[in-house]
Amino acid sequence: MQYEQLNRDAIEAGLKNLSGWSLTDNGKVIVKTFQFKDFKAAFGFMTQCALMAEKMNHHPEWMNVYATVTVRLTTHATGGLTRHDLDLAAAMNGLIADA
Repeated sequence: MQYEQLNRDAIEAGLKNLSGWSLTDNGKVIVKTFQFKDFKAAFGFMTQCALMAEKMNHHPEWMNVYATVTVRLTTHATGGLTRHDLDLAAAMNGLIADA
């Protein structure tokens, strides 16, 4: 699969539609912390994300501590952000909206 790294303008435009996501690591990563009512809800979210990410063949860096899930998205193959990162972030936000 071919990945094209986004320029700063494209990243900032994409982030306008991604509630809660912020740019970090010199513009190479987007990050968001999701807060849930308990571990079961957090783990359920991660399970749904894992299935989605596998279908997209684009996998997050993440950490879970009880009811908190912190997600970092970047495309290692390009050394920065691609459309795939923005698409996965939108899909993750969609899971919360559907809950």
